[in-house]
Amino acid sequence: MYLEKLEIQGFKSFAKPAEFIFNRELTTIVGPNGSGKSNIADAVRWVLGEQSIKTLRSKKSEDVIFSGSDKKGKLGFAQVDLYLNNKNGLTDINYEQIIITRRISRKGDSEYLINNNKVRLLDIQMLLAKANFGQKTYSVIGQGMITTILTSST
Repeated sequence: MYLEKLEIQGFKSFAKPAEFIFNRELTTIVGPNGSGKSNIADAVRWVLGEQSIKTLRSKKSEDVIFSGSDKKGKLGFAQVDLYLNNKNGLTDINYEQIIITRRISRKGDSEYLINNNKVRLLDIQMLLAKANFGQKTYSVIGQGMITTILTSST
C-alpha cells in the first residue's frame, strides 16, 4: 500500500481545492516561504487522525478551516482526502484504492470516512495499523531540523 494522491479543500491556506499526485519514485514539495508547504504536511497528519491541535500549529480545531483573506471570505469547512493504492491487498478492505477522508465544519461537526462510508477514528487507525501505514510509520523533517541534524556532533 502506498500514497497515491492527496486532495485538500478549505484546510488552512487551501481555499481552493488542491490535488497532489505522488509517484513511487520521489516526490518533493518546494516553494517559497508562506506558500503552504507545511500545511500539506499538516493535512496528511490531520487526515490520518492527528488529535493534537498544537502539533497542527493551531490553537483550536476551527483554526484548520480557511479563515479568509483579502480576496476570499472564510470557508465553512475543511476536508482532506488521502488516496492509498491497495492493489497488493494489505488491508481487509476489498478495494484497490482506499480513500480516507476527514472533514470538519465551523459548526463543530466532524467526521471520518473510508471510501465515502462514515467510520470512527479507531477504524482508520486499525486499518492503517494492519497495513503498517500510519502515524508511526512516517516522519516529517522540517528545514530547521535538517540543519540541526547536519551540524550536530556525537
